Order: sequence, then C-alpha cells, then structure tokens
Amino acid sequence: MPEPTRGFPVLVFGGSSQIGHFLLPRLLARGASVTALSRRAHASRPGLHWLQGGLPDALPRELPHPSAIVSFGPLMAFTEWLARADFGSEPPRVIATSSMSAETKRDSDVPSERAIAQLLRDGEQALAAACARHGAPWTVLRPTLVYGAGLDKSLSPIARRAWRTRVFPLPAGRGLRQPVHAEDIALAVLAALDCPGSAGRILPIGGGERLSASEMFARVRQTLPHANLPMPLPLWLLRAGQRFAPAKWRGPLQRLDADLVADNSELQSLLGVTPRAFQPTAEMWFPVRS
Repeated sequence: MPEPTRGFPVLVFGGSSQIGHFLLPRLLARGASVTALSRRAHASRPGLHWLQGGLPDALPRELPHPSAIVSFGPLMAFTEWLARADFGSEPPRVIATSSMSAETKRDSDVPSERAIAQLLRDGEQALAAACARHGAPWTVLRPTLVYGAGLDKSLSPIARRAWRTRVFPLPAGRGLRQPVHAEDIALAVLAALDCPGSAGRILPIGGGERLSASEMFARVRQTLPHANLPMPLPLWLLRAGQRFAPAKWRGPLQRLDADLVADNSELQSLLGVTPRAFQPTAEMWFPVRS
C-alpha cells in the first residue's frame, strides 16, 4: 500500500484527543514529520512538534506547509482557520471528523440536540466549501460512539463511577448501538490519506458489531475487576423519568429504543477498513497518558 505521508509534514489538530493518541505513533512510524496542536502543553520529541493553543486563532505564523491536515476538533473552528490559511499552489489533503449525531440527533425532541446536529452538518458543508476554494481534497469521517482511550464522555464516565461506587446502572434499551474503537478511526484516517477515491466523501464509521444498548452496558460492567451491584433501570421507569430529567439526559433516554448505527459499506469498499467488535477491557475506561 502506498504511504503518501512518509517523510511529509502532517499537521494534526486535536493531537491529544482519543483518536490522536492512536494516530500520532502511526504517522511517526511512517516517517512523517508531525506538528500537533493541543490545548494542553506536551513535550516535543524527534519527528513530533507540539503546539499549545486552540482554533481558530491560537496558532503561530511559522507553521510548516503541510502535505496533509487532520482535524479531530470542532468543525466550525477548524473551517474558520482553514478558510483563512494560505497554502499557495500546493493545497494539502484534509481529513476531519464529524459525528453520526449529525443524523441521529436531527429529529430529536430536545432543541439543543437538534442544534448540535445542524451545527455538525453546517460544519461539514463549510469544510467542503473552504477546501473547494483552496483546491484541497477532503474527507469527513462520521464516527458513532467512540471509546478505547478513556477520554470519551459516554461509556468511560459510567465505568469510572461504577468503579468508585461499586454500583452499575443498567438501563434497558432495545435500540442498537455500534461503538467504534478510536484506533479504528485512526486507521481510517491513514487509509483515507492513502486513497484518492475517498476525496469529497462523508464516510460513516461504526464498530464491527451491532448490539442492543442494554447489552453494551452489560459488557462494560463485565470489564470491572471487582464485584459491583447491578442496578436495572426498566423502560417504564426511564420513560417516567424523562419528564423530570435535566435536558442533557432527556435525549439519551429517549434514544434508548432507537438504533444509533452506521453503514460501514463505503468505509470497507473504499478504505479497506473493518472496525473491530465491541470487546472492551478495564484499562479502556481510564485516560491514556500521552
């Protein structure tokens, strides 16, 4: 397989994110010269130069001219920076992540969630427009629920809380889930960099297994190393609680019976990436050290 990133400068926004944690070592293994941006300070090392700051404004002027740009942060902020950047006559390859929430939250009963879905779709369109002005090929990946590095805000907080309290809530839910490991998204990024045919595409990416929401939570519970008390939450109780739950919980409670999945057919046919099944382990719920 060709490796266009070998020896080339690559700029990564969100380098300390859960996907960045898996992507950066693979880029370095290819011999790429990586400049990574994070809001936290990190020590640079051979081949990897860290910058501290945030988009769209906190970047120094002396950035290397990248052959490829990868972004794991908010699309709108990245697009605002991208629209102002000057790449001369050699536009970079651009890969960015969005979220399947662009579709799954489109018709939510919670206004703030509908706004998130719209913001994601607007960001995808703005990215395509900015890249078109530069003549830069782009690909957007839309992951489902991401896990694997302890940095997510969905399964990891639940597991860590149960680790402390030894009580694990098990909400009933017949809706299908498709958790995707952050390393599989990193592999998809690399494959997209190598695949000209993925340019101009928005590609969903879910895990290699679809399972019910209740089974997903049960598997997370099974990873805990000590005994814990299961606390079943039946559907009738969850539905009753929707009336009184804070707004941030109403949407997730309503979606317990909805399928939140991705069609991986384009991902597999274009990029040759087949994400792994959901087989979590205990260490996945604690933040990795970069």
